[in-house]
Amino acid sequence: MNGPPPSSFPAFDVSKSDRTDALTVIGLTVTYRVRGRDREVLQDISFRVRRGEAYGLVGESGCGKSTVAMAALRYLPRNGKVKAGKIVVTGEDVQKLDADALRTMRARTISMVYQDPGRALNPSLTIARQVSEAFEAAGVARHEALRRTLEMLQRVRIAAPERVMDSYPHQLSGGMQQRVVIAMALASNPALLILDEPTTGLDATVEAEVLDLVAQLREELGTAVLFISHNLAVIGRMCERVGVLYAGKLVEEGATQDVFTRPRHPYTVGLLRCLPTAGRSKDSERLDTIAGSLPSMGMAAQGCIYAERCRLADDRCRREAPPPYRVSAAHGDQMSRCHYHERAIELPRASAQALAERNGAPLDGKPPALVLRAEKLSKTFHVSGAPLRAVDDVSIDLASGETLGLVGESGSGKTTLARLMLGLLTPDAGSVLELDGEPLAARVTRRSDDQIKSLQIVFQNPDSALNRAHSVKRLIGRALSRLTTLRGPAIDERLAALTAAVRLPQRYLDSRTRQLSGGLKQRVAIARAFAGEPRVVVCDEPTSALDVSVQAAILNLLADLQRERGVSYVFISHDLHVVRYLSDRIAVLYLGRLLEIGPAAAVFCGPHHPYTEALLSSVPTLDGRGGATRIRLSGDLPSAVSPPSGCVFHTRCPRKLGAICEQQDPPFLDAGAAAGPAAHRIRCHIPVDELRALQAASRDAADNVARKIPGTGSENAPENAGRDE
Repeated sequence: MNGPPPSSFPAFDVSKSDRTDALTVIGLTVTYRVRGRDREVLQDISFRVRRGEAYGLVGESGCGKSTVAMAALRYLPRNGKVKAGKIVVTGEDVQKLDADALRTMRARTISMVYQDPGRALNPSLTIARQVSEAFEAAGVARHEALRRTLEMLQRVRIAAPERVMDSYPHQLSGGMQQRVVIAMALASNPALLILDEPTTGLDATVEAEVLDLVAQLREELGTAVLFISHNLAVIGRMCERVGVLYAGKLVEEGATQDVFTRPRHPYTVGLLRCLPTAGRSKDSERLDTIAGSLPSMGMAAQGCIYAERCRLADDRCRREAPPPYRVSAAHGDQMSRCHYHERAIELPRASAQALAERNGAPLDGKPPALVLRAEKLSKTFHVSGAPLRAVDDVSIDLASGETLGLVGESGSGKTTLARLMLGLLTPDAGSVLELDGEPLAARVTRRSDDQIKSLQIVFQNPDSALNRAHSVKRLIGRALSRLTTLRGPAIDERLAALTAAVRLPQRYLDSRTRQLSGGLKQRVAIARAFAGEPRVVVCDEPTSALDVSVQAAILNLLADLQRERGVSYVFISHDLHVVRYLSDRIAVLYLGRLLEIGPAAAVFCGPHHPYTEALLSSVPTLDGRGGATRIRLSGDLPSAVSPPSGCVFHTRCPRKLGAICEQQDPPFLDAGAAAGPAAHRIRCHIPVDELRALQAASRDAADNVARKIPGTGSENAPENAGRDE
């Protein structure tokens, strides 16, 4: 029933794959030498990427995904080496290449796009010089390289490429920088393109554009793609096949539709259940999490490497290492290193307990009290003598125990709005800020101690927010001493209670932050923010750099703290699935203007502003439908120095009416029956009933398209994969 031993199931025909594949990895074992010992970080990895195919690698940070890429490029760090196995790129054994042949392979056959384009580009060179160097490395003359640079920038859909060629990296947006890096990677028309988290820092629309670009160029050039990401929805959209890495071992592999629809390894099931998919919210259910953490690098384990974290594990799992069982699935063979792969989908849930009642919930039918109010909030910067209106006449409020999600493209004013609330920036004259009905000073330096501790922030990158030289105990204790009147033993007692509240084990109190994982660092940052019992916490992209398993734990933690303490959140994120899960209301910003605000369910289900409609259509989903029928916005976000007249969105709006949109600022329209703070309002000239009809027709058309795409029917909806009936 469990299949024959692995010897009867070769992963693929090695002799044939060497000739026909863009990348063949056979029995790859990689070690890093740490403190005088060789530690295995990859163990017996075998897979192949066919020519023209997109293959995804997923798994938590530390599983070895990037090490696979570095080994394929023969670009391991000095303490790394290939201990065993074979890597073949378009028929050439990478380990046997001499220096000249290796340089030629990197210049002409294989290219890589890294996560952070800002670090991949030289800040002192123009874009023209950097992209043309990629052509020159392939033997093209300087003049011809510049001509091809212009053509390549046009191919990656960069507007005004002549202007961009004369620009430096810091003068371009993140999405534009990533397109430049992709242009450089494709300059040699490589047989294999490796993408290592290429969209992690991008907002929904730019991410969709970059993914569209990769898919289009792959089709035009026939390039094979190895796509590394912790975003399973991106993999679901982009890749035909997927491999799941855990602690350096490939634990599951198969067609993406098969793996995401019916996973056969408990680790894959756990990853899929961590996702805040459509229909899930903090008030209806907790996100499932994967208990424990990855084993230490190179730790030898008897039996299954996942047994210590698996809720299906028994004595057999701890005693015998599972072979790669292979079964026939709907779209080809599916491999799983699990003794009980047929039962993996029945994995018990980790978070089955009922949710406690929120402290911020209405009592006796009365709405919760307002904590924070902003009225006609504006902020103007002066750039080279010209006024730049980053936030323009925004009015919002926040109730006790409520989460307000702020969404919009990069440059829409989300972070500026949050900084105005925190007093880190001074608003323009006429702006009003109130806390608990009392005036709130514009600058944090003029606020009372109670007001300062009432508004705190959790940043996106805990590494930048936490002092690496201090212990966890000192970081949190310092916040307690500054934000409370506690002293001596009372601080230690409160510190113990606070670390318990954020689920931070006591054994880490004496550790430096550099010794902690990303999830633990973010728990330290959250504990520090909660030191003074805040009323409002601004969460600025707190989970964007985290794996889905760690993200789920942090989102559960934030929801638990809100229920227990009645704290309110202003939650900023470009991941709209995360925003929908955690938020009670959503505010949509564009070019500093508030275009839509209302309950999360109403904003996501519609009717919605055409800009919100475009954002939602850009979000990838596990089944690959997201993005297939997305609304493509023309051009880039306009400059706030010279914003468009009339409706600020009219230059990109796919539903533009005409002159009225160009000349008149649209009013707010009521889009629902509710009034007061729960009202759903849309700032648009198109009547709400007409928006509702147009968007309903678009959804029907999208469903018709999806029904024609194999594997995307509702019967295969992978957001239910691994979930209990």
